[in-house]
Amino acid sequence: MKQDPSFLQPRCGARPAAAFARTTAAALAALTVAGCSFIPSYERPAPVLPAGYALADTSAAQQAPSAADIDWRDYFTDPRLQRLIGMALGNNRDLRLAMLNVEQARAQFQIRRADEYPTLAGMANAARQPNASNGQYGNLFQVGLGVTAWEIDFFGRIAALREQALAQYLASTEARKSAQISLVAAVAAGWLNLMADEELLDISRRTLATREESVRLTQLRLENGVSSELDNRQAQSLAEAARATYAQQQRQRLLDENALVLLLGQPLPDDIRASLPAARLADAAPMQPLRAGLPSELLERRPDIRQAEQQLIGANANIGAARAAFFPRIALTASVGTVSNELSGLFKGGSWAFSLAPQLAVPLFDAGRNEANLQAAQVGREMAVAQYDKAIQTAFREVSDALAGRATLGEQLQAQNAQAAADARRLELSELRYRNGIASYMDVLDAQRSLFATQQGLVLTRLQQLHNQVALYKVLGGGWSDVSLAAADGAAAPAQPASR
Repeated sequence: MKQDPSFLQPRCGARPAAAFARTTAAALAALTVAGCSFIPSYERPAPVLPAGYALADTSAAQQAPSAADIDWRDYFTDPRLQRLIGMALGNNRDLRLAMLNVEQARAQFQIRRADEYPTLAGMANAARQPNASNGQYGNLFQVGLGVTAWEIDFFGRIAALREQALAQYLASTEARKSAQISLVAAVAAGWLNLMADEELLDISRRTLATREESVRLTQLRLENGVSSELDNRQAQSLAEAARATYAQQQRQRLLDENALVLLLGQPLPDDIRASLPAARLADAAPMQPLRAGLPSELLERRPDIRQAEQQLIGANANIGAARAAFFPRIALTASVGTVSNELSGLFKGGSWAFSLAPQLAVPLFDAGRNEANLQAAQVGREMAVAQYDKAIQTAFREVSDALAGRATLGEQLQAQNAQAAADARRLELSELRYRNGIASYMDVLDAQRSLFATQQGLVLTRLQQLHNQVALYKVLGGGWSDVSLAAADGAAAPAQPASR
């Protein structure tokens, strides 16, 4: 990889303007270098985004608030769903893991911040050693305070690592917000799935009962010589198809409940389960319109995009640490205390001693290790830039897809409502014509099959429309707030470390 020729040029504080005496040159050099940073100046990459979405907001949505400004309790107004979401925020294991990742990243940042300061430790030492003057053995006791191998960060290596740890902590915080957004949307979608399952089961039960009655009637007509065996076999075939569909939907109902239980982290409450058979998607609590806004607003609304940017900032800081590794490391070991040949002589006058041992390590030959570390850090930044761009592009695609659904699913649902009404009327007319001997029973069975399929399609389209509203709320950054984060954590949200 081609490197910037100025990759080892630090950004330092102000240098003294006047010349100093030769006797203070070493001290001036330390003061001049102190405060330098090899971290490249960070600039947010300019994403390539269109000026607006292909599908503009409707007139109702133009005046609506953005999803990020709406708490999930205000968007999902069904008390049962609110209760389920609250249970999931308190018990979901994936969200708990995301919270623990935040705590771990915060501890890692505190460790890096502590590296900038010396560690003061109490020291006690007892030794028996020969006396250089007479060769006899004697005792030596020492008690005091000491600082061991404290690295003085002249070139900003430790500060760069601290910046990287801070960026990782902030990225984990954004990841925790993304986890809550996904969880809220998943619980809402799971609840709607259960409502749709119950509605489909009700349609299948009624259809199966109707077709079993048709089998009974055609059997009677066959026994009396009024109809053919073909009518009876066709009726039996449709009845068995309805029975198979009913069994399939029962299985899907159980699978959807199991998926929701996993999200909740506990079984579905009995009172909520008991209310499901009477639930209908058409009676679901409405969700308010949402304003899509401009694509550029996603950079601030979406936690996953902010997470990718923090990871980019951390990768940028890693370059500073890799650059600083080319320069000397200065470590300081110091101690102060009391020394005596006898325990009783400690802490007496004249027994106090002080030692100071600075150490300078200059990298001369490392077989290319520092160069490789720098190249790896630079490649890591390029990867972080690519991930940041992908996060933005993915977010734009998700919002565009949700807007496409909002623009077309309403018309589709309206058309399928009309189709269901027409098929219901067609079945009535077919039965009337059959009873009057004008049409065959095949027309009745075909009308039954068509109405069953249309009613199922209507439920699925209504479910898809509600899922689209949930998805639009999610992809626009709704589903989390400082209040909801604190409620989910069971306490106030922890304060973030001091910013850069």
